[in-house]
Amino acid sequence: MKMTTPYKYEAIFENSGCFIYFKDRAPKLLSADQNVQVNSQEAVLLKCGNHFLELLKHTEEEEVEAMIVHLYPEILKKLYAKELPKIIAHNDCNERSEVVVSKEVISRFIESLEFYFENPALINDDLLELKIKELILLLIQSKNVCSIQELISDLYSARSVQIKKVIDLHRYSNLGLEDLAKLCNLSLSSFKREFTKVFNDSPNNYITNQKLQRAKELLRVTEMPVSEIAYGVGFNDPLYFTRTFKKKVGSSPTEFRQG
Repeated sequence: MKMTTPYKYEAIFENSGCFIYFKDRAPKLLSADQNVQVNSQEAVLLKCGNHFLELLKHTEEEEVEAMIVHLYPEILKKLYAKELPKIIAHNDCNERSEVVVSKEVISRFIESLEFYFENPALINDDLLELKIKELILLLIQSKNVCSIQELISDLYSARSVQIKKVIDLHRYSNLGLEDLAKLCNLSLSSFKREFTKVFNDSPNNYITNQKLQRAKELLRVTEMPVSEIAYGVGFNDPLYFTRTFKKKVGSSPTEFRQG
């Protein structure tokens, strides 16, 4: 059986939002408030901040084709200098919107961008501004008005992130402490200090115990291979998972399942 390993890419958008369309293969999106699998020919809206894209790769040569549109605050302010689209300005979003954008309407927009990439002589600033406005309006028609509203609001004002929310969302993700600190907009030392205040435990010990607790549940109630469980609870290496499990639990995963 051929093993797959998770590949992680860090995407930092400190001063802009970002629209990313994945053509054939798509990753899992990990951010301060999202942990969601994206499908091929779908897109995501990323707000300012740190994000991680995690993909299972079968070989090192595998590639992921994506199209990216950066949404800078100064550009949006220029495009909507007089007023925002009425549906954004007056819409009341009580629930957090989904980041994944439906592909029915977006696919045509992507085709139009590909045409201009193939004919770069046609591109100018006026056309680019029109394409950004078109993207915003298409996203609204794709029932993503709340995502657009959150994105624009986020570009205009700073956000604070709670450690507990980030940890609860990513406790089984393949993210290290430095990654989690970035999602919380904290230095590593500040993250460790604040983490201890919130959970009354060190980050390494707490997160490892959470992962192992979930692994024990999966060993009891499923027939998933040990390696699959290891990746599923956020370990990069099944052998390291087995060693850690035996050290903490007192038996190997296989022995625990048989006991």
